[in-house]
Amino acid sequence: MEKIFHKSLSFVLHSLLFIFPFFFLNLTQEFFITNKLYLLAFGGLFLLSLSVIHLLISKKISWQIYPFDNFVLLFLTAMMISILFSSPNKVQALLNPNFGLVMMISLAILYFYLSRQKGPSSSNEVGPYIMKALSFSAFLLSVLTITFFFQPFQNANLPQFLAFLKNPGFTPVGSQLNLTIFLGFFVVLRVSRVILSGATKGSKVEGFKHDFIFNYSLLTINLLALFLTVYSLVKPIGQGNTLSLLPPFRLSWFAALEILKTPSSALMGIGLDNFSAVFTRVKDFTYNQSPLWQINAFNVSRSAILQILTETGIFGLLSFGLLIFSVSKLAVKQWINKTIRPFIFLFVYLFICLLIFPSSLIVWFLFFLTIARMSQTNQSVSSAPFDFSNLLPIYVGTVVIAFGLIVASGYFLGRSYASEYYFKKSFDGVIANSVKQVYDNQRQAIILNPYIERFRSNFAQTNLLIANNLAQKGPKNITEQDRQNIAQAIQAGITEGKAAVSLNPQKADYWQNLASIYLNVINAASGADVWTISAYQRAILADPQNPTYRVGLGGVYYSLKKYDDALKFFEQAIALKPDWPNASYNYAWANFQKENYPQAVNAMQNTLSLLNQKLNKADYEKVQKELDGFKKLLPKEEKKANKAAETVRGTLNLPTPPATYISPRLELPKEASPEAK
Repeated sequence: MEKIFHKSLSFVLHSLLFIFPFFFLNLTQEFFITNKLYLLAFGGLFLLSLSVIHLLISKKISWQIYPFDNFVLLFLTAMMISILFSSPNKVQALLNPNFGLVMMISLAILYFYLSRQKGPSSSNEVGPYIMKALSFSAFLLSVLTITFFFQPFQNANLPQFLAFLKNPGFTPVGSQLNLTIFLGFFVVLRVSRVILSGATKGSKVEGFKHDFIFNYSLLTINLLALFLTVYSLVKPIGQGNTLSLLPPFRLSWFAALEILKTPSSALMGIGLDNFSAVFTRVKDFTYNQSPLWQINAFNVSRSAILQILTETGIFGLLSFGLLIFSVSKLAVKQWINKTIRPFIFLFVYLFICLLIFPSSLIVWFLFFLTIARMSQTNQSVSSAPFDFSNLLPIYVGTVVIAFGLIVASGYFLGRSYASEYYFKKSFDGVIANSVKQVYDNQRQAIILNPYIERFRSNFAQTNLLIANNLAQKGPKNITEQDRQNIAQAIQAGITEGKAAVSLNPQKADYWQNLASIYLNVINAASGADVWTISAYQRAILADPQNPTYRVGLGGVYYSLKKYDDALKFFEQAIALKPDWPNASYNYAWANFQKENYPQAVNAMQNTLSLLNQKLNKADYEKVQKELDGFKKLLPKEEKKANKAAETVRGTLNLPTPPATYISPRLELPKEASPEAK
């Protein structure tokens, strides 16, 4: 029985290690990391199920205590406390694939099982044994990386569900940065083993005697794949490269310092899955001048270590620091052991990755794998066996509770994954141009998991689209039934927009999404203008350095012909981002409507100076024509100037009334307002 149990555990563990780098499915909106997360989660539950079955049959349990166990559990505890006391959306904090509790618990389970695996026969040297499956997987991944670098399917006629294979950045790992870190891990491993194999050539040290040629061959393939991946990572894309799209170090550091301002956030952090909320508070004028300014917020810090501090506070950073210290202490103690030395190099490599790169499932997977291997070298392992044979009530209770927790966790994860599946199907409906398919699948996704913010915000826009489609008939052709359907769709859209806000009111994007919903029904629902303004004000409060929200709010006042208020917010947008043509353009027209012709001319000239005549040809010609009209400063030219603005299209546009128009306007309940709970 014991032999079958250990063989089953070994098979599952090594299958997970082999499959993990390659595993992806196009059943979810994000093909790669999402599916890897659920693979680890369900794999962890399966491992626990095997252990409970073993307990059920043997009525015995033996728990071995390894050196890092307590610190891993302490780190998990810090994350749990952060979610419990600080995270606004606790379910989404559990499911975050880059730094969430489900991810970390799954990896901790993997660590506990891997650290207790032994090699063939009676040998305790299990480094090659543990790494064999993943090393072979890394070899195949390197070959695949080299193949896809040359884009073999670029001109192939592939079905729609395989179109992603044409993407030059395709990798089963998920991103070029993650692939670089993953391949770099095995290059470090191979280099250290090649050196050690060469140094011990001719010796009888187990693990090195036949490894030199093997490791050298793998190193060559891994190095070539790494070189091509790094080239893809740093090659220019537009005005930068993939690395230039990472969160800035400076603001990530400021975000970490921001949480130290209050005792509660300093101790427990801002909460998991909540980095974007603090990022918007520390953005400054310099960020608005960078190419990243249109990214309202980042969900991850530039440094995984800084993210630990920001989201879990001093307690989380201290617990992780104790884990790092414990591993470092063991590394110093075991340095003379040449079998463990490659894993010490890997530990240092991964710690550097955690310092300079964002948190990701790939990095944490490799980290827990490495410390699991290092923990096996400790000779002072204590064991705590326990026999339930004469304790029937405790035995039954333990088995029932364990199975109950596993089944409940599996049910929760199953519903969560099913919701991701239905949400992906709704995007298939967009491709098929089927509004019904989009609506039904998004609704089902929300029924299965109502706590995912992007589900609610997207469903809000879908309901708004349905209302707009019904309103296209025109006020004279809309029947009473149409009015009821439009009212229901608008109310549902507002409800879903407010639901996204209620899940995390600290995120400005959801307030802006709610404002856009109100804005689209200004001509259809009474009171929507006031609600639009209120929602935009909340967005600005949450993200005070964002110029787009101020242009949006100024646009609302402009469409309501409240030009003084519009000018105020357009001025603020210009102050936040002086080189943004659209802010200056709207400011010019607001002045024109106020008959402030000198200011209008100056603002339009400034807009023209901000446009590239070659890259923005249509906009440049449009602004030039309108500027000529402004310069004449005659009332009769106003019509001509407005006509010029309508005939030349581009990215510069004045605020226009929404298309949804119903007369008389719908009377929505007070619950539709942003302030109503």
